[in-house]
Amino acid sequence: MNGWLAAAALLLIAGVGPSLWGAARGAPGRRVVAQNYATLLLCLVFLLLAQGYGRPAYVDLALVVSVLGPAGTLVFARLLLAGEEGEPPGTRRLTPVVAVGTAATVLPLCVVTGPGRATVKLLVIGALLLAGGVATTKAVRHG
Repeated sequence: MNGWLAAAALLLIAGVGPSLWGAARGAPGRRVVAQNYATLLLCLVFLLLAQGYGRPAYVDLALVVSVLGPAGTLVFARLLLAGEEGEPPGTRRLTPVVAVGTAATVLPLCVVTGPGRATVKLLVIGALLLAGGVATTKAVRHG
């Protein structure tokens, strides 16, 4: 087991697991926020697994999740939060977590990957995650 796989295991256990638990229980607002955290962390896990196993195909999975995850959150926010008053718990931390988590994962992977097409793909995934995080935070805050 290398460091990339250890980081992926840590994100799965300490991040994705509790996020999925939060998405399965609680108020609708909390579920939407937890689902957004889960998709972000799952995307980062795919990137770490791609590097750890040396399988570039996992980066394609991360690309798909980085596009569909925020889109799913926007749909859930529109359907579940239409009549809700107030801001769901955890919403204020959403954008900083997305920014820090994405930068802490994508930038080291870009350094290890080196210049080329794979680095551009990583940067696109990072930009999609950041843009999706900002858009979903605004959607969840305003219902």
